Amino acid sequence: MVDSKFSRRIRDAVDARFEEQISITKDFVAIPSTRGAEGPCQDMIGDLLRQRGYEVDDWYIDINCLKDLPGYGPVEHDFSHARTVVGTFRPIHDRGRSLILQGHCDVVPPGPLDMWDTSPFVPVEKDGWLYGRGAGDMKSGTIAALYALDALKTAGLRPTARIHFQSVIEEESTGLGALSTLQRGYRADCCLIPEPTDGKLIRSQVGVIWFRLKVRGQPAHVAHAGSGSNAIKAAYHLIHALEGLEAQWNERAKNDRWFKTLEHPVNFNPGIIQGGEWASSVPAWCDVDCRIAILPGWNIAESQAEILACVENAAKAHPFLAQNPPQVVWSGFLSDGFELTGAEESEAVLGNAYGEVYGGKLPDDAVFTGLTDTRFYGLNHGIQSLCFGAKSEQMHGFNERVELESLRKVTQTIALFVADWCGVEEA
Repeated sequence: MVDSKFSRRIRDAVDARFEEQISITKDFVAIPSTRGAEGPCQDMIGDLLRQRGYEVDDWYIDINCLKDLPGYGPVEHDFSHARTVVGTFRPIHDRGRSLILQGHCDVVPPGPLDMWDTSPFVPVEKDGWLYGRGAGDMKSGTIAALYALDALKTAGLRPTARIHFQSVIEEESTGLGALSTLQRGYRADCCLIPEPTDGKLIRSQVGVIWFRLKVRGQPAHVAHAGSGSNAIKAAYHLIHALEGLEAQWNERAKNDRWFKTLEHPVNFNPGIIQGGEWASSVPAWCDVDCRIAILPGWNIAESQAEILACVENAAKAHPFLAQNPPQVVWSGFLSDGFELTGAEESEAVLGNAYGEVYGGKLPDDAVFTGLTDTRFYGLNHGIQSLCFGAKSEQMHGFNERVELESLRKVTQTIALFVADWCGVEEA
C-alpha cells in the first residue's frame, strides 16, 4: 500500500491538473478517429509522450507479422496506414514491478448526425458529463492513464519500474493494435486497461466472432417477382435461423460461472445489410455483416462450425438457397472470451487504491457482454490483465458520455495503483 503521505500528495496532484486533463480529453475526442482514420489521434498521443520525455516507438503495423498469432482476426479494409504508438518510461532505480497502461483511440461511426443532441466530434461538458463519440469508449480513459502518471511527477515522485504507455487501434473490430504490441515484444508484469467499467473490475468478458453472410438470388423484373428469388428476403430467412442458434447458446450460458447471472449474455447482431441494385428488380445479392458472442472457454473453431451448420441447415430448407448455398466469410473479430484468473497480486493492489479513493471494497462481480483487449495479455501471455475505468453511458450510441467525477476518481485510483505496483521514490 502507498505511504499515506504519498497518497495524499498524489491525489492532490490529480485534482490540481484535472481541468487540464479534461481539456486534453476534449482535444482527443474532437478527432474523428473512425476505422482507418486513427492517424491524427496517434500523432497527438506521440506528441504528448514526447513532451513528457518518454521513449516513443511509433510504427506501421505489418499485418503479415500477425496472421499466425493467437487472437488474429482478418482485416478487409486498407490497413497500410495503421500505426501503434508506445511510450516507455525507464526508471533510474529499477526495483518495482513493470506495467502496461493501454488505451485504444479508434471509435465506432457516429451514425446519423441529426440524431445527436450535439455534434459527436465537438465535445461538450454539461451537468457533470463530457459528451462526444469516444468520450467514454475510451479516450477519456487513455488520457486519465497519462495524467495519472503526470500526477506522480507533479507530486515530486518517480516510479521505480518500467512502464509502457500504449495507444492502439482496431480494438473495436479485430484487436490487432494490441496484438501488434505483443508481436513487437512489449511485455510487463501487469496490464491495466481503463475502459469504462463504472468503477468495477471486469471479471469475465465474452469473445466475439464477426462473419458475413453472402446470399445470392435470382433476378427478375418485379412485375414477375414470382419467377425470381429475392436475396434480401432469403438473408432474413438465415437471420431468423441464427436467432435460433443465439437462443441455444444462451441456454448453454446458464451453466457458466459468471454469465449465469445474466438473462441474455450471448447477443447476435446483424449489423450491416447491403443488397440489390434496383428497386424494380428482384435483388440478386445480399450481404449481411453479423456479430455473435461466445463465452470464456468456448472454442472458436467449434463455434464457427456451429454457425456454418446453422446456416447450411437453414439454406436446405429454402427453395432457392438449397440449390444455391450462401457463403459465410469470417470478417473481423475471432476472439476468445476471457475470465480473469491468476491476478490476485495486482487485484489486491488495485483494491487498496480503490479503497483509498472510493472508501470501500472493489466490486468483484462485473461481467461484460462485450470484449476488451485484456484477453491478449491474460490468455496468451500470462500477464495479469485488469480492466477498470470510469462511468460511461451510451457507448456506441447517440450522445455518448462519461461522468467527470467518476473520471477524477479513476485517475486517482490509477495513479495510486501505479505508485504501489511499480513503487515510487522522491524525484
